[in-house]
Amino acid sequence: MLYLDRPAWPWRGRLWSHLISDVSPAELHVFAETLGVPRRGFDRDHYDIPADRFAVAVWLGARVVPSREIVRLLYASGLRRPKHLNPGHR
Repeated sequence: MLYLDRPAWPWRGRLWSHLISDVSPAELHVFAETLGVPRRGFDRDHYDIPADRFAVAVWLGARVVPSREIVRLLYASGLRRPKHLNPGHR
């Protein structure tokens, strides 16, 4: 299943959401590609999705959950990738 929080994270003059999978990174990458989000939007274990793509992500099947649930789901699925495992990554 794919999950998305509401666009609430400001960066570079826009609001962003976080998109995750609780199944696999492969599922996440395929969905992001379908959504038209470039691979550079991937950050360790999630994609940063601009607010203007939010409605399309929901239409394509991503389930909207609170931000805290995004983190909980990543840990529960074993797919959470802490920053210290990706040195030098933004």
